[in-house]
Amino acid sequence: MKVEQSHNRRRWFFRVSLVASLAVTGCIARPFMHLWQTNSTDVDRRQQLSEAVLDDASKLNQTQVAEVWPIPVNVGDAERQLSMLLARAKSEGLKVSIGGARHSMGGHTMYPGGIAINMLPLNRMWLDSSRNLLHVGAGALWRDVIPYLDAHGLSVSVMQSNNSFSVGGSISVNCHGWQFNRPPIASTVESLRVMKANGVIVRCSREENQELFSLVLGGYGLFGIILDVQLRVVPNGRYRLEQHIVPVDESLATFNDKVKERVGAQMVYGRLNVTPDQMFREVIINAFFEEEGPPPPLTDRKYVSLRRAIFRGSVGSDYGKDLRWRAETKLQPLLAGKVFSRNQLLNEGVELFQNRSAESTDILHEYFVPGDRVAIFVERMRQVILDHDADLLNVTVRDVQEDRDTFLRYADQPMLAFVMLFNQPKTESGESRMQTTTRQLIDAALAVGGRYYLPYRLHATARQFHLAYPQAMKFFELKLKYDPDELFQNKFYRKYSGR
Repeated sequence: MKVEQSHNRRRWFFRVSLVASLAVTGCIARPFMHLWQTNSTDVDRRQQLSEAVLDDASKLNQTQVAEVWPIPVNVGDAERQLSMLLARAKSEGLKVSIGGARHSMGGHTMYPGGIAINMLPLNRMWLDSSRNLLHVGAGALWRDVIPYLDAHGLSVSVMQSNNSFSVGGSISVNCHGWQFNRPPIASTVESLRVMKANGVIVRCSREENQELFSLVLGGYGLFGIILDVQLRVVPNGRYRLEQHIVPVDESLATFNDKVKERVGAQMVYGRLNVTPDQMFREVIINAFFEEEGPPPPLTDRKYVSLRRAIFRGSVGSDYGKDLRWRAETKLQPLLAGKVFSRNQLLNEGVELFQNRSAESTDILHEYFVPGDRVAIFVERMRQVILDHDADLLNVTVRDVQEDRDTFLRYADQPMLAFVMLFNQPKTESGESRMQTTTRQLIDAALAVGGRYYLPYRLHATARQFHLAYPQAMKFFELKLKYDPDELFQNKFYRKYSGR
């Protein structure tokens, strides 16, 4: 009898162990196969363009230009030749557009049949350590600026969440970042030098040529060529991550209690759950607090290939979106660690998530909403996305303080920014559906006293544009004051200026 009972127990234990093993294997096998398939098909198939055809990050703006003019590296040569170029363009009736890394998405850096200036070679930088001011050429990329500052124990004060953009481009769109409790990048600009349409170079600041200063910041290259900039920089620091995963209706109270009311928060962002059956029901609040001790050395971020596979695996896949959410809430804090330097957090390129497909593209949206109207906007946003079955890959939430420097400002009061990334087919129907989705999201933002960000696809109607930016008419009038021949142009100006 005892032998039989022992045999039964062993048989029961074996069955339970087998079921458990199969369950564990199943749990591991599906994500492994999903990521393996994503990685194996993640091949760069982006179209290579001819020399005189430009595009931007949208991969939907191929534009034939008369020429692409690379600015000389030497500052003196650059200034002399730029002045001559502008005079030639005027005499030949050509328009001029200005570009760096070309990460905007609405043709802001190009004009059909015009001259496109490539600013990237103008990237010299030097530091005034006595005043914590970085002098930097407009063509410098943040991925070059960050290591330079890191060697001096310093860091960028405000920039986007990735290092792939140019300094001049960031200023031209007046970017903001996830640096906590800060206005956009315009607030960090001490001064800049601008070449006007007549070839004359002027210095602009809050004390000198103030009007032009406010117009060039967030001016999309329409008022002159930014040559170089003086940026206020800050000490690099040692930051510790605190993460809170909460229902969205508890997020504001959690943010106030765990972040806003505490001392030392330096960088903060939220991430909304985009899994369709749980869309916007939960949010991750990631807050980085400064702590005592030396900043970790500036090293490459870990697990880039895995993180890319997890992100790209969310395209067109509800399972992939759920897997990414589980990875960000449970796995990533374990793999990435808890302690970073400020520069480590900033020093990450768009290559981590960039779309390499020939058939689809990823499109950014961004909406700015007053804090007391967020719940209304989020619910409307959710409904619009579900109604159109839009393939939403990401929503990051950041705070932006009031902008007191920029003429065409989006943050005329403290705002919460919703940065959204969609995947769309590169087809007429895909573009049409995205346009409809965008216009409805813009209406949702306008309905709660918010705005949309201008560097992206030009899907907003003229009416929506002017409702969001009531100062735009004056902005375009001042354009004619500083550039009466409308030498500096791009597709954004062409659509919304009414000229």
